[in-house]
Amino acid sequence: MKVKEVAELFDISIRTLHHYDQIGLLTPKEVTDAGYRLYSEENLETLQQILFFRELGFNLKEIKKIINNPSFDKHEAFILQRKMLMEKRNKLDKMIENIDKTLKHITGEIHLTNKERFEGMNMKFNEYEEEARYRWGNDSIDNVNFKLSRLSTEEQHDLSGRWDRIFHNLASLRNRTPQSKEVQAAIKEWYDFLNDNFSQYSLKSFYGLGQLYIQDERFTKNIDQYGEGLASFMSEAMKVFAVQQKRGHINEHYD
Repeated sequence: MKVKEVAELFDISIRTLHHYDQIGLLTPKEVTDAGYRLYSEENLETLQQILFFRELGFNLKEIKKIINNPSFDKHEAFILQRKMLMEKRNKLDKMIENIDKTLKHITGEIHLTNKERFEGMNMKFNEYEEEARYRWGNDSIDNVNFKLSRLSTEEQHDLSGRWDRIFHNLASLRNRTPQSKEVQAAIKEWYDFLNDNFSQYSLKSFYGLGQLYIQDERFTKNIDQYGEGLASFMSEAMKVFAVQQKRGHINEHYD
């Protein structure tokens, strides 16, 4: 198919297809002597997946990295994309339902509690995304979002539950010293949880994250909901953890 035909079939602009070719994201199977781009059936499959990834919020750089990976499996990707789109649709359905209920609440037809007003609007893992992108780069956050998007609703609830349990446990240990074995075991659990489910934290970045807990009032307020002074307590415990793991070389690298 010629570029114009592909553009009409997928309802995208010819300029977009030219751009995809220029950045090496979608190279036509053949270019005629006259300069016409010709797209194969395989090209169309790839374009379909690119557009699905775009709909799911992936940037072009990340999409290129995914589809050019030697281990990339098209069939598996379509299955995953379907799951992600279903999850996105379910979330949108819940938010639409929430809007309908809120409109009735405003007109006095029903009464919503504060909790009910925010049903379907779980932003727990995205609250500081903009700042995280600034601090650690788009690729790291895109990878985190990709990991989270692959989780089922049940798995996301389990992840959220483990998050809460770790914070409640740390809050219960605030009367102990940050150096105590119990506190350090709890902080190690937090360190492992972050590395297993979000991004790879070096000891230096983990220490820096702890400093952010007390330097940024948004983090402090959010963490202290689990117990007054928890942010400061965790920050100190995270520093101790980094000190112990670095075997006393903390002064050179972190202080």
